[in-house]
Amino acid sequence: MTNLKDSLVSEKAPEPVGHYPHARRVGNLLFLSGVGPRRRGSRDIPGVTLDDQGRIVDYDIEVQCRSVFENVRTVLEEAGSRWENIVDVTVFLTNMKKDFPIYNKLWAEYFPHNPPCRTTLEINALPTPIAIELKVIATI
Repeated sequence: MTNLKDSLVSEKAPEPVGHYPHARRVGNLLFLSGVGPRRRGSRDIPGVTLDDQGRIVDYDIEVQCRSVFENVRTVLEEAGSRWENIVDVTVFLTNMKKDFPIYNKLWAEYFPHNPPCRTTLEINALPTPIAIELKVIATI
């Protein structure tokens, strides 16, 4: 991970889609920018089928959730933190009614004990054709 003062840019997580770092350290807190399910070095999104115009035809929220969680873990570990240090998560879903039950089940799987605080919001779109994005705060 490259450290630009207190900004951290991962060499393993998906490239940001805008001008921002993967994370910023302030004291013993680590603030992650929004993390989605994309893979580094690729425009492919795990669990997403796109049409010729790049619009979502179908998606698998479980595959996207697992990919997002792994991307968050990657950024945390490169920044000197770990999954168990997450204290607060804001989750953005594009289809609350359809996706929340699966996401909630996976949340319990990934956080079986002492889960972090969480806020889940439905939004109408994300910057890329994804169905979930996480904004995370963790300790270092």
